[in-house]
Amino acid sequence: MKISRLLMFTVVSVFALSTYASAEQNPRFASFGEFRQGLDQATLAEYAASRVESPAAFEEMRAHLHDLYDGVHVSHSYEVDGQVFDCIPIMEQPSVRLNGITTIATPPPPSTMDAGDPSEAAQQAVFFDPSQDKDAYGNQRSCEEGSIPMRRITLEEMTRFRTLRGFFNKIPEGLETAPSETAPSFEPPSTVLHKYSHANQQVNNWGGNGYLNLWQPAINTSKGEGFSLTQHWYVGGSGTSLPGLQTVEIGWQVYPSLYGDTKPHFFIYHTADGYNHTGCYNLTCSDFVQTSSSIHIGSSIGPVSVSGGSQYEIQIQVQFYQGNWWLRYGGTAFGYYPKALFHGGQLTKNATVVDYGTETTGTNDWPPAGSGAFSSKGWQKAAYIRDLFYLNSGLTGYWETLTRQQPSTNCFTITGPSYSSSSGWGAYFYDGGPGGTTCQ
Repeated sequence: MKISRLLMFTVVSVFALSTYASAEQNPRFASFGEFRQGLDQATLAEYAASRVESPAAFEEMRAHLHDLYDGVHVSHSYEVDGQVFDCIPIMEQPSVRLNGITTIATPPPPSTMDAGDPSEAAQQAVFFDPSQDKDAYGNQRSCEEGSIPMRRITLEEMTRFRTLRGFFNKIPEGLETAPSETAPSFEPPSTVLHKYSHANQQVNNWGGNGYLNLWQPAINTSKGEGFSLTQHWYVGGSGTSLPGLQTVEIGWQVYPSLYGDTKPHFFIYHTADGYNHTGCYNLTCSDFVQTSSSIHIGSSIGPVSVSGGSQYEIQIQVQFYQGNWWLRYGGTAFGYYPKALFHGGQLTKNATVVDYGTETTGTNDWPPAGSGAFSSKGWQKAAYIRDLFYLNSGLTGYWETLTRQQPSTNCFTITGPSYSSSSGWGAYFYDGGPGGTTCQ
């Protein structure tokens, strides 16, 4: 079915929930200058929780941070829920400075579709309570036009990984046991065990749209659990050499090793060679060009949905436009993966698969996905993904015709996909489950 509604963004409700707004404050706020000075003086021995495999690997991490931050002029910094963001001029961000970009690409126009409102009121999750315009240290929680909020990347978080490449990888390190047999064909050929509940369509597409219901699944790292996420995948190509299997990915995840907490974070990811030597989360490498001064990539988001109560969601849209893969959050185009990243591969033309759903990693125990309830529980109990459509080359939307993939039904399931024209949900499904030790 062709969708002809104009894209509109649901206005975010202003609310103040103490469970979300109260930040886990750092003992003392470090200015950007102090952060840079500490980077030069740091030693591996200072990091008690370090998993770094060697002094050489530690120095590679330090050198990477120098690459990211050398030559950067930060106007000011501020804290969001325990995470520090630095306001960096758009033309000084790593992707622009290190790749010799001299002109920022033009964002796409809104696509010819509307993300409909559900009949049951679900509110939009936010990066922080908009009524709190300053952090606990009096710093303004906004960046000037012409600059971006870049989540500060530190040696403390990097040393939770063995190597720099391990820090970039989508897959958590240290969960290696046996090859996964349940991964979609486009996921990494890794030794980490993945479990999924997802639905996909093989179709030439130039992006798509979907609302992701937001929850906070519990991760028990002491049991070998890695992360739990809900996301979009846009996929093309094959192989692990450039240009190989290529993806653009976006959604929310709970990933303690990466973020240092157990909250859901907004994330982006990509690969150009089957997760082999390319790709990274968020702005941790010099690949993604951010253009928005208001979107906080890598930030925690909330409030989270409550079983039997209030529901929260985020709207995500991906648009391939003039050779670049643009990302939208809540209707705002906030940046793009440049065409050059894909080395003439499939994603320099369009994607051939679109996929939505959950992914978890573990060894003999897997964390919950979505709400932690099986999909059959439905509204206010199970997690949902709604208003799903893909885009053609003219950015016209078509409802998805999805095939569900639920290879671990003891732990994770999908109910649907379904279609509702009256509720405003369009194409949708429920997904997720409790995880556990009996996943196939």
